[in-house]
Amino acid sequence: MKAFVVVAVAFAAVPGWAAIKSEKVEYQDADGTVLEGIVAFDDDAAGKRPGVLIVHDWMGVSAFTVAKAKELAQQGYIAFVADIYGKASRPKDAQEAGDFAGKYKKDRKLLRSRAQAGLRTLVKRADVDAARVAAIGFCFGGTAAIELAKSGAALKGVVSFHGGLDAPTPGDSKNIKAKVLVLHGADDPFVPAADIAAFKKDLNEARVDWVMTEYADTVHAFTQPSAGTDKSKGAAYNERSARRAFAAMKAFFDEIFAS
Repeated sequence: MKAFVVVAVAFAAVPGWAAIKSEKVEYQDADGTVLEGIVAFDDDAAGKRPGVLIVHDWMGVSAFTVAKAKELAQQGYIAFVADIYGKASRPKDAQEAGDFAGKYKKDRKLLRSRAQAGLRTLVKRADVDAARVAAIGFCFGGTAAIELAKSGAALKGVVSFHGGLDAPTPGDSKNIKAKVLVLHGADDPFVPAADIAAFKKDLNEARVDWVMTEYADTVHAFTQPSAGTDKSKGAAYNERSARRAFAAMKAFFDEIFAS
């Protein structure tokens, strides 16, 4: 098993968050690629806690995903932002991000491997209850979280926020051990109806326990303020839908992590 290095970054300065700590974690995929994620946890808490793997959107590990990790840490989880692209591969703009994301969308085996590397890094922590782990992802990361579940990963649950739902390897849903929650913009132009239908069919044939919630008047990337609010672009932040989606995730976690 590969060794990994932990480097302290910062304490949250928000009132009431004094004990929420985040650290960079350097680790490796099976092919030797060096990756760098971020773990967030309550430094004052004791004992093992449920773990949540977070997979970033097409822009890579960002302030947005780190903020979500800290929010989850405040709620009592150990949250780890996985790095799919690699420590040396940080997209500088949307065009490069599209190229990076496209590489992994075309190579689902590699995408699963990178997600699995993040999961291994999370569950080996002494403060993580390895029997209670979930994965979530945003956009590209939502696709990655679902692919991780399809790889047969030992997860209690998976949450996809406005993720792609295409299934280039139909039938792999039979490997899913997790409950699945899909949070989707009803007007998302980047997820074709045919993909949604095939996705549901695949889950049903595999007898997966799944829920899909669609939010009205909502397009792609609806949880991300950086997307702006112009729906005509196909991707836009929707505060109401984002609030409802995060509440749905919280209720989902309350269910899957119940003792």
